[in-house]
Amino acid sequence: MKDQQKIQLDDIDIQILKVLQNNCKLTTKELAAHVHLSPTPVFERVKRMEKEGIIRQYSAILNNELLDNGFCVFCNIRLKKHSKEYILHFIDAIQKIDEIVECYNISGDYDFMLKILVSGMSHYQEFVQNKLGVIESIGSLHSLFVLKEMKHTHGIKLPD
Repeated sequence: MKDQQKIQLDDIDIQILKVLQNNCKLTTKELAAHVHLSPTPVFERVKRMEKEGIIRQYSAILNNELLDNGFCVFCNIRLKKHSKEYILHFIDAIQKIDEIVECYNISGDYDFMLKILVSGMSHYQEFVQNKLGVIESIGSLHSLFVLKEMKHTHGIKLPD
């Protein structure tokens, strides 16, 4: 992705992105019909947006509850020290833990916020003891348990 440089998109590009956010399994021909263009220019536009990093990847969004990972926890982490060594150690360690599905470096009282998906409270307790608890760079953590998800989207707002 291009850093610090805004990429210019026209109305057709925006339409393509909106359609792909809703269904990335469409064929180029089906996508072209949605945006009222022939398949070849649509294909070329999609490839350009992939190359420019606007489209980062395509994936299936799974139902974590049906797959026994419906217990969602946000965990705020404070590191022992803010040295480069501790930060890199923490980042390296969490990359290897599958239950951590998102990680953000944040400002405020904590250094990182993790989104963790597990099967339930007992699994989370085991997770903290055996996975987070062994990361030496962690000074403290604060867990927030999701009672009910009110909104969950992967799409981003695009201009009208």
